[in-house]
Amino acid sequence: MKMLRIGVGALAVVLLTVGCAGERGEVAADRTVAASTTEPSPTATPFARTEWGDAPSHSATPSSSAGGGPASKPAATASSGAAAKSAPETQAPPPPPESEPTGCPPRHEGTPASRTQMRSALTDAAAKTYWPTSAPEIRIPAALVKATAWQESGWQSTIVACDGGIGLMQVMPATADWMNQRFGQSYDVWDYRDNAYIGVNYLAWLTKYIGDEYFDGDYRLDAALCSAELNSCLLNAVIASYNYGHAAVASGEGPITIPNPRYVGNVRALMTECVCLAY
Repeated sequence: MKMLRIGVGALAVVLLTVGCAGERGEVAADRTVAASTTEPSPTATPFARTEWGDAPSHSATPSSSAGGGPASKPAATASSGAAAKSAPETQAPPPPPESEPTGCPPRHEGTPASRTQMRSALTDAAAKTYWPTSAPEIRIPAALVKATAWQESGWQSTIVACDGGIGLMQVMPATADWMNQRFGQSYDVWDYRDNAYIGVNYLAWLTKYIGDEYFDGDYRLDAALCSAELNSCLLNAVIASYNYGHAAVASGEGPITIPNPRYVGNVRALMTECVCLAY
């Protein structure tokens, strides 16, 4: 699916499709309730489509080549001390919508969470071990979590896109339903804490799926492993898939494809430059 988002005034929102995963019994269902505060929720700076948050510098943006790179699956890089390769994940989240509605401004529903509450929710979600049995080495960097949330919603917990994306991580309702039904969870997409868990859980699912399929079980989301070619590393593939859906990026039937280099470049830059990192 091609996610061509266009910002609409001060409430512009970046569309995403998300899913979450972990094996049954492996996904932590508990949550830490952030301390209540009267601090107001921040107002995100509107950007055209995939440019939520702070504009990234060109120096931090990977190569914009979407189709270059290896003609086959990237060579596997074995991490030191890696556990035996786990069974690949076969049940995938639903595909993203075929198209985005036009002329429909985003709206807000519910009571906004404060910046402090959102920071706590995102940090807590990043600290979870979503695959404690089959892939406990998977870790989702807090900087990636915060940057993705900023890119997707500008850290607005109540925003709802006209395509149906909800809240902090812009979770699609169908994706939340898929995760809850498949993994026996009861996440509430309208709760900013559960919304953060769903989004980060999806990043963990993508890490395992693509890591197994293309990187021989090497789950490192390390920018140092990325070359000038966008499809050279797991980090870029996971970021691209969060926005575009895994099937368009890593189908398993050919090389990794990055159809949204601008989005990947923005999130990569926000991982080191976002003002949200200091929140």
